[in-house]
Amino acid sequence: MEIRWVNVPVATVWTLFDSARDLDAKAIENPADVSSWLQNQTYEELLALCEKNLVQTQCLYGEEVLILEEKEGWSHIIALDQPSSKDKRGYLGWIPAQQLIKNDSFSLANKPIAVVTAKKATLYSEEQIAILEISYQTRLPYVSEENGYLKVETPTGQALLRKEEVTVFSSLQAIPKGNGQDIVAAGEQFLGLPYLWGGMSSYGYDCSGFSYSMCKANGYIIPRDAHDQASKGEEVDLNQLQPGDLLFFAYEEGKGAIHHVGIYYGNGKMLHSPKTGKAVEIIELKDTVYEKELCAARRYWQKTEE
Repeated sequence: MEIRWVNVPVATVWTLFDSARDLDAKAIENPADVSSWLQNQTYEELLALCEKNLVQTQCLYGEEVLILEEKEGWSHIIALDQPSSKDKRGYLGWIPAQQLIKNDSFSLANKPIAVVTAKKATLYSEEQIAILEISYQTRLPYVSEENGYLKVETPTGQALLRKEEVTVFSSLQAIPKGNGQDIVAAGEQFLGLPYLWGGMSSYGYDCSGFSYSMCKANGYIIPRDAHDQASKGEEVDLNQLQPGDLLFFAYEEGKGAIHHVGIYYGNGKMLHSPKTGKAVEIIELKDTVYEKELCAARRYWQKTEE
């Protein structure tokens, strides 16, 4: 088994090596064109990603994956930064081998890190020619600052990012731990972004990808899936909710299997990425199906010391 790095802006992780359809060609190429892939699908085609269990999750540019096996141009991988009860090492699935690259000298460990804090950022060559559009929360090793650009390492060499689109931290461990309001604020900027099953980027989030990513933006790595998120963190009484707490919803009016997660917004409202055909929104919980299905809350954020 070896480590490889994601070498496209967003790599979709498929359930099987043959899960991708003909219409998914733009998502499995290198370079991948995620925007065109999504824009050219009908509601029914997007819904099939979920209902036919085609997609598991996604990985961002520069994310580390462990290779388990190769088959017909595909790599069976574990996404090491996405905790899951399915495998103690991370999240399982298949990525086109051409979207991954081996680079033993590339690493995020023990280095200053440039984190994309704009919704999307343009990666430029050292000659300032646009190369890729990369997602919110993409993380790359920081090298230096020059002429309004930040030089970063990528899996294929050095490149540039605009200074205003990223924030630099001294290490991954130095990313500050935000509070609940910070988690809410991170999520608010994506209001109106269409839902995407398996989505883990600013091209589209699913419900648990949204909560995972907004927690990640504030220094917390939490489980990838809603049912796993509901089993970790600090249990919160449903009468003691605070902004930034994660809310969980189950079938059979809260007694069945967990199927959804949202972020408590405050004042009886929820911020969430609902389902295929809808977009990130803030809703009142009262008198909705969500009010009936609410079954648990968890807190992953730390209270700011006075």
